[in-house]
Amino acid sequence: MILAAALALDAALGEPDWLWRRLPHPAVLIGRAIGALDRRWNAGGHRRIRGVAAIALLATGGALCGWGLASIHWSVEIVVAAILLAQRSLAGHVAGVAQALRSGLPRGRHAVARIVGRDVDDMDAPQVARAAIESAAENLSDGVVAPALWFAVAGLPGMLAYKVVNTADSMIGYRTARHGAFGWASARLDDIVNWGPARLTA
Repeated sequence: MILAAALALDAALGEPDWLWRRLPHPAVLIGRAIGALDRRWNAGGHRRIRGVAAIALLATGGALCGWGLASIHWSVEIVVAAILLAQRSLAGHVAGVAQALRSGLPRGRHAVARIVGRDVDDMDAPQVARAAIESAAENLSDGVVAPALWFAVAGLPGMLAYKVVNTADSMIGYRTARHGAFGWASARLDDIVNWGPARLTA
């Protein structure tokens, strides 16, 4: 019931710019918390252990925030869950590329460059369209399927904990000199929590 209402609310309203110009988006707040721990704990020895402690603290904090918000009222739970879903924004990105492509290949390339990490300069029109669709498919699990699944499993605490883990992986889960050890736990945990959703969208 609550999940269905959240999905419907996200489909209807998406991400209202007027709201997030005035308030920090939950993803921004999560990113700030991850960045703060990265700056303070990702130094010196035992970085892998520090990284394990960091993601444990972050995920627990996300779950507790979810529990607190859900305990206020079911309407709050619906709104927060809708904010953490991204079905309308994903569809909007693809539609934006399609609309830009109708105005010409240069505009299509410019639009798709905003949602993919590859070089778009040599793409023809079918490649631009395919890249947009592939990007949406790749983000379907992280943005819609996995959050919805974790909400179904553990309510808003599970959904918020998932978003924390997923965001941490995108920020520190890289095999670089700085994050190879500190971000190891975040990357592994993200693989685990996305295993089921990834199979559903494969």
